[in-house]
Amino acid sequence: MKFRPLHDRVLVRRVSAEEKTAGGIIIPDTAKEKPMEGEIVAVGDGARDDKGALVPLDVKPGDRILFGKWSGTEIKIDGEELLIMKESDVMGVVLHSNNARKAA
Repeated sequence: MKFRPLHDRVLVRRVSAEEKTAGGIIIPDTAKEKPMEGEIVAVGDGARDDKGALVPLDVKPGDRILFGKWSGTEIKIDGEELLIMKESDVMGVVLHSNNARKAA
């Protein structure tokens, strides 16, 4: 796939929804909520500040993020459903032990 978002937008792939509850009950597709966690696939170059200087984004491809339930615009690229959203719609980066970023 060849796609690069513009400015302060990011391209996100949703993580797969849970198939079972903690108690082992299988959730049918019609009852599943869309997950609010995803992986950054591509990022734009950044936004411009008041003086015209480029401000790079805080997220990078490969980051796992959390976003709002109604965030972004759903699109389909090469048959894959993805989201495009502004970086400001991202609520945070999920940190794992293998993620080099440290919580501020």
